[in-house]
Amino acid sequence: MADAPILGATTKLKLDDAVFGAGLNKSLIHESVRAELNARRRGTAATKTRGLVSGGGAKPWRQKGTGRARAGSSRSPIWTGGGVTFGPQPRSYTFKVNRKERRAALRSALSLHADRGSLAGVDPASFSTPSTKQAAKMLKDWGSDSSVLVVVGADEANIALSFRNIDRVNVLAASEAGVADIVNAARLIVSQVGLDELSGRLSAERTGEAA
Repeated sequence: MADAPILGATTKLKLDDAVFGAGLNKSLIHESVRAELNARRRGTAATKTRGLVSGGGAKPWRQKGTGRARAGSSRSPIWTGGGVTFGPQPRSYTFKVNRKERRAALRSALSLHADRGSLAGVDPASFSTPSTKQAAKMLKDWGSDSSVLVVVGADEANIALSFRNIDRVNVLAASEAGVADIVNAARLIVSQVGLDELSGRLSAERTGEAA
């Protein structure tokens, strides 16, 4: 069983091979990241077609005899103030990724950090009260000068408050951390509770639960 250092401690974080022993699957990671980022798009951009623009009920001029081109409405798309042809309309950008594929992508993303040595643990006992200074020292001692994702449990507020104000550090609850968040971070810090929740999302496959 592999392990990872725990910041500010001499003990190691045990890594389950079932979670952190998968190989890199770029295609699954790519598909899951696309799905997650697409789901975050609001899809509210909209334009008015000629049928939605107010006015234009009267024919601008008679059909013949003026020497000008025929015109039936001043709200034609070729007129200033007219409707828009083939403009954006409200839509959903989401698409489905199978449950097994999502879990395999998450397993692959976590394994990537474990293989690179860019994974570390954090002990909640080190933060009896929030301390950004202490969190920054942990990152410095670890040699981290790049983007970091900190994954914690829902009740580990002191850890979240300690890390959240540090530059290039993102803090997420384990239930909210997706494949896109994990692969976009150069380094990953996870508490034991956060690790258990991530592992639980992967082991749900055997129990038939949703993840």
